[in-house]
Parts: sequence; C-alpha cells; structure tokens
Amino acid sequence: MPVDLSALGVLPNSAAQTDGVNRSSSQQSLWLRQKQAVLRFKEKVMNQMQLNTDGSNRTSSNTGGPGPYLMGANTLTGDAVLNPQGEVLGDIKEIMLNVSSGQVAYAVLAFGGFMGLGEKLFAVPWQALVLDPINKRFMLNISKERFIHAPGFDKDQWPDMADPAWASIVHDFYGTDLYSE
Repeated sequence: MPVDLSALGVLPNSAAQTDGVNRSSSQQSLWLRQKQAVLRFKEKVMNQMQLNTDGSNRTSSNTGGPGPYLMGANTLTGDAVLNPQGEVLGDIKEIMLNVSSGQVAYAVLAFGGFMGLGEKLFAVPWQALVLDPINKRFMLNISKERFIHAPGFDKDQWPDMADPAWASIVHDFYGTDLYSE
C-alpha cells in the first residue's frame, strides 16, 4: 500500500521549501526522493515484522516485558544496524535524546576499526532507523558505499549536535525531516 505523502505533510507547499530549509529545485527533488525512499523502506520493514518466517500473520504475544514499542535505551546499545542488502553498517553506541522534547534525536553508530581503535562515529537520525525487535537489530535504508561517506566524527571530537547547520546536513544526507522529531 503506497504512503500518501501529502497526508503526512512531506509534499512541498512550494517548489523550493518543504521543511523550513531553502533548496534549489534539484536539491528539493533529491530531498523528496530520499524522503519517499525512507517512508517506503519503513513501511516495507514494518509490514514484514507483522509476518512469521513462513509468511503467516504474527499474533501478538505477551512476553512479560514492555515490548517493542517501549524499551530502555540501554537495551538498544550494542544492537547491530544492517542495510536491506544484509550488510552490517555498525552498532549503536549511544542514544541521543532531545531533552526539551523528550524524544530520541539520533542513534550514534560506530563503524570500522578494530576493538574500538579507528572507529568512526555517525549520528543517524532516529527517524531513519527501523527497529527489528525479532532479530534485535535496526535496519537503515542506505548502501554501505553511501554510508561510508556519511557525515561522521571521531570519538574524541563530537560535533555540536544542537547546531542547526550540522543537523540540517545530517538530516539531508539521510533524507529525514529535521523538524519531525
């Protein structure tokens, strides 16, 4: 079932502005395609999570815990992040909260290196990630080749994540809306 982007407020009201960021028409077109791809990917993964491995519908079961819709942040750290091709992009090192809104803003992924040496960190907008609670991992709709070129940082030199310019670059890269937290 296709996602109605106009109902979600992601279709532009004007050709050059949809999320408060002015872009050229070619940048706007790329941003919209990225946004649509993220929404299609999330819908596909969420639909797959409703099926058992044999394709039958999964029924809800009470496991005695809060379930996949309410989790402690520390239960998510260390979870792997994979792309649709099954390639491991890294693992979650930190969950970054927007204290004023109470919402998760970013998951910080570690990629590369050996035993923590030479790792590069990436702040991935929370909206770009899809939780797969059955396999205890996250999915991110990005090729490994593109992910390697994502805006990243060193573990000893974190960016100012409250800086709107930095946040805009990160959200544009992943095709997510900076203001939809």
